[in-house]
Amino acid sequence: MIRRRRILWANLVVLFGLVGLMGWILQPTNRSETWTERIHLSREVIVGLDDTYVPMGFRDQNGILIGYDVELARATFKKMGLKARFQVIDWSMKELELNTQHIDVIWNGYTMTSERAQKVAFSKPYHTNRLVLLTRQSSGFTHFSELVQARLAVQSGSASLAAFNAHPAVMKNQLKHPPVQYDTSDRALNDLVVERVDAVLIDRDYADYYLRQSRDRRRFRVLETAYPADQFAVGLRKGDPSFLNQLNQALTDVKAEGTEAKIAKKYFS
Repeated sequence: MIRRRRILWANLVVLFGLVGLMGWILQPTNRSETWTERIHLSREVIVGLDDTYVPMGFRDQNGILIGYDVELARATFKKMGLKARFQVIDWSMKELELNTQHIDVIWNGYTMTSERAQKVAFSKPYHTNRLVLLTRQSSGFTHFSELVQARLAVQSGSASLAAFNAHPAVMKNQLKHPPVQYDTSDRALNDLVVERVDAVLIDRDYADYYLRQSRDRRRFRVLETAYPADQFAVGLRKGDPSFLNQLNQALTDVKAEGTEAKIAKKYFS
């Protein structure tokens, strides 16, 4: 009887040991989070962006990806011991790309809105921007309220379109025609140049950079609008809380050490 009890206790000890070992193996990868296992193995984060969105993420003359958000993402993930790999996406499908795990973060002038907060988790905001109207001088517009009959252009799935719909009293209720939607802002600007549209609702940073690079900058005029300021943040999956905490700390560190200010000066000054 004593021998049988000893064998039983020995088996129980082995069983509990195996259970503990399995718990130890599974615990570090924290499989409840969608990002952990793959990123821990590859040390790489897939960043979704629109590569025509100056000055946040765009191609230079040689086709190399540059921009404020591109450099800030690289510096921030380097702080986390990770490498950023950039994936061009259809901007109107960005949240779907994120939540189906085709990308790990949305980082490309991504404005915080209540509607988007239902689909993603936002990092702490890292940049503030405003919406403006870019028009031709020849149009004669001097205030956004004058665009009653204008053909307005806006990017599909953008914060510009979201603000246009969320604050109808600013412009939407006054316009006689619905805005013309484009898949990228550069295509909207091309149509502004050739006079297919009369104005483009766009971020101030984009408009300023576009004018600095334009040979015909005197042809255009920037009009202020009454839309509230935008707060840019990184979009993550709601199932990645520890990733979010680490990213927020890295953003704080990159700002504190002056790296963010150097990148901002390069693209915004």
